[in-house]
Amino acid sequence: HENWASNMVIGFARLGGDTVGVIANQPLVLAGVLDVDSSDKAARFIRFCDAFNIPLVTLVDMPGYLPGIDQEHAGVIRHGAKVLYAYSEATVPKLTVILRKAYGGGYIAMCSRHLGADFVFAWPFAEIAVMGPEGAANIIFRKEITEADNPEQMRQEKIREYQEKFANPYIAARDGHIDAVVQPEQTREFLVHAIHVSAQKEENRPWRKHGVPPF
Repeated sequence: HENWASNMVIGFARLGGDTVGVIANQPLVLAGVLDVDSSDKAARFIRFCDAFNIPLVTLVDMPGYLPGIDQEHAGVIRHGAKVLYAYSEATVPKLTVILRKAYGGGYIAMCSRHLGADFVFAWPFAEIAVMGPEGAANIIFRKEITEADNPEQMRQEKIREYQEKFANPYIAARDGHIDAVVQPEQTREFLVHAIHVSAQKEENRPWRKHGVPPF
C-alpha cells in the first residue's frame, strides 16, 4: 500500500534469518503523524503478522496524532484505537526502536512499553515526551519567558532545560520506559538478539473466543 497513507510504512524484512514485519513512521509525509488512514493501515498489518506468528519491529519517528476538525469528524479516536488494540492483542515478539521523535498519545500507540513491547530501544538523540520541547516550554514556562528582559533568549534556555530534564532517552531509560539507548549502527545487532530472546516468550491470557476490536 505504498500509495495509500504514505505517512505510515509497512513491509517485511529479514533480521538474522528471521522474517519480521516492519511498521514505521515516514516523517517526510505529514511529519509521520498518525491519522485515520495510517492507523487503519498499521492496525491491519499488525494483525496480519500476529495471525501468522511474524515478529513485529516498530520504528518510531512521529509527533503524535493529526489534529483537526476533518480528522475528528472522520473518527480519528476510533481509528486510532485500532492500532492500540492490535498491538495490545498481538502475542508475537514486539520490538520498538525510537529513532527521533515520539510524543504524546502517538508515542503510546506505536508499540510503547505500555502496549506490551518486549524490547524498546532508542537512539541517543531521540526525544520522548508528552509534547515537543518548543511547545512545552512555551506553555510550562510562559510566565518566566514573558517576564524576562530577553524573552527569546529565555525561551531558548527553557527549551534546552526541558530537553535535558524530560525529552531525552536517558530519562526514559531511567524510568524503565526503554531498555537501552543504542547507537544507530548497533540497531540491527540489538534487534536480532531481542528477536532470539523473545521468541520463547509465553503469554497466559484468560480463554475467550475472540476480542472485540474498535470497529
